[in-house]
Amino acid sequence: MTARGFIVAADRSGAGKTSIAIGLMRAFARTGLAVRGAKSGPDYIDPGYHRAATGHAGVNLDSWAMDPAFIDRLAGRQAAEADLVIVESAMGLFDGIPAAKGRTGAAADLARRLRLPVLLVHDVSGHSQTAAAIVRGLAAHDAGVRIGGVVLNKAGSARHEALARDAIERIGIPVLGALRRDPGLTLPERHLGLVQAGEHAALDAFIERLADAVENALDLAAVKAMAAPLAPAAGSAASALPPPGRRIALARDAAFSFVYPHMLEHWRDEGAEIVPFSPLADEGPDPSCDICWLPGGYPELHAGRLAAAANFRDRLAAFARTSPVHGECGGFMALGEALVDGAGVAHRMAGLLGHTTSFAARRINLGYRQARLAADCPLGRAGATINGHEFHYSRLVESSGDAPLADLFDGEGRPLGPAGARRGHVTGAFFHAIARG
Repeated sequence: MTARGFIVAADRSGAGKTSIAIGLMRAFARTGLAVRGAKSGPDYIDPGYHRAATGHAGVNLDSWAMDPAFIDRLAGRQAAEADLVIVESAMGLFDGIPAAKGRTGAAADLARRLRLPVLLVHDVSGHSQTAAAIVRGLAAHDAGVRIGGVVLNKAGSARHEALARDAIERIGIPVLGALRRDPGLTLPERHLGLVQAGEHAALDAFIERLADAVENALDLAAVKAMAAPLAPAAGSAASALPPPGRRIALARDAAFSFVYPHMLEHWRDEGAEIVPFSPLADEGPDPSCDICWLPGGYPELHAGRLAAAANFRDRLAAFARTSPVHGECGGFMALGEALVDGAGVAHRMAGLLGHTTSFAARRINLGYRQARLAADCPLGRAGATINGHEFHYSRLVESSGDAPLADLFDGEGRPLGPAGARRGHVTGAFFHAIARG
């Protein structure tokens, strides 16, 4: 196949790009095209919607955490079996961190590197002709980033749409469609972003409504014509995290679901077997596995069920006596002594590490992180650097003095101090790993 692609972006978060991207994926898939999705930056949730819309796994493309060769490899794999690849931007088109050009984490880095045009979603709910000034600024900001067309979102009336459309088209940028205000097309949210695709009631019917709205409001032929060939260099997976074992027991349910598709794909490519189990169903890791991985997710929403899962705790403790157990963010919380939920009620956790976390005393922690490992662990050897991020509201309220897992730095290299914990075969941290640094 010869794939083409484009990036769905906006000037800010909340403009409606996720709904429009998902609607476009399903609308084009309904025409018989092989469609694949991708997401810029560190986001676990949107790739799940991309899978639901296209029937195929999405991928994250993160220009800060991943080196350019890894991005080329992942983008090329999405393109290999696709007619069309739709990349959804995080936040605003140029939103990243101060870093070397092309390594800021912004979707603009991907537009530049992969030579993909941008379909700009612009929320006009608070203005009309001023939209042209905003679009002009975005179009002129970086010569290497091309705005291929604009979609107006949340137009209030035909006249409102015409005012914004005419002003934008006078500056030479085509408007390829406009959607009216419709709360029924809004995806539900919670504290870490959208409600996960697997928890959305009647998800397929909802995606069908999005696709209907997009088909009715956008010129799909013009959007398809705007797309550019996607043929990145062969790339390399040299910076991918190697599988931490040959048989990996992976916690997988509504409480533990934050696993990047590119990590599981690479582990399988390297011959590892993923053996899922559900702590919420009171299941424990298969004792024949050689490592247990507890990913992030929403344990704070299921703390009572986890506290009642005695078989899970017993089997996890037995596994940890002889084999590594690693927890990321929500998994790290579950490995501690207790978790205090949003109502202030403390719930017993696995007790394999000595900390207590609280969602009641919550405080947002958000940003790119680089971890320098203090000891050998499932993430790598002592002294290795791992690129990733933090995004959590829960925080440590008690710690028993377990040894730290890593020294942590923010995305600009500023030290944040020791982080995480290790005790025996058990390790964990709020830090989510993406790739080797």
